[in-house]
Amino acid sequence: MGTAARPPVQLKRIGHKGADTVAPGNTRASFDAALAAKVDVIEFDVLPRDEHNPDRSELVLCHDYEHLAKGPVLTLDEGLEHLALDTFSAVQLDVDLKLTGYELRVIDALRARRMLDRVLVLSSHYRESLDAIRAAEPDLRLGWSVPNVKRDYTRSKLLALPAFLVLQVVRLILPRRVRREIAARRYDALMAHWRLVDKRLVRAVHEAGGELYVWTVDDGPSIRRFESLGVDGIISNDPRLFTSPSVGVRTDT
Repeated sequence: MGTAARPPVQLKRIGHKGADTVAPGNTRASFDAALAAKVDVIEFDVLPRDEHNPDRSELVLCHDYEHLAKGPVLTLDEGLEHLALDTFSAVQLDVDLKLTGYELRVIDALRARRMLDRVLVLSSHYRESLDAIRAAEPDLRLGWSVPNVKRDYTRSKLLALPAFLVLQVVRLILPRRVRREIAARRYDALMAHWRLVDKRLVRAVHEAGGELYVWTVDDGPSIRRFESLGVDGIISNDPRLFTSPSVGVRTDT
């Protein structure tokens, strides 16, 4: 007996850090720009201000510590306060935890503002974070983000060849691993860099009952290509591309 056909996917349009191309990411202005672009989901990043004290230091909306050193950032409470406004009530949230050790504090902050039901996915590169969240809030949807890299090494003249070789190996082994782990409810969604996404990966995720979100796609043709593969959502720095393909011309990390 064959596997039942999966219903057509309604693509989730996800703004990376809000709308990072339009306004600096993880800011009120960026969230407002994403809303104006009619996104379905706003992705934002959470870090402890002191990376050596994640369970006590203030939580901020920031992608990395290099950006944090450049100037003021929103606290998690300030960011959630803005996203809790009525104008954002129809927008879901993709909350990306950049390190480990403060997962339950993020959950508590979302719960305090009654925003847990708006979380499309709580994502992390780190499996221990996903395990901690699953134990504390079994109904929250979790996303494993891959790969855990700081930059796209395929763009480096020195490292491009080994990077492409590693990429091919990962693309070969990832579908089987993801199918097994999603089926076991280790996590519910895969948040995958666009270079990893092909038909095999889409099929493996869906056959296991999961969802696949692609990051970070910043040109119209690539958005259409991934949509045609049947991915569940696309994360873009410029969410205007979802309705105006001519706005952007590039695909980034």
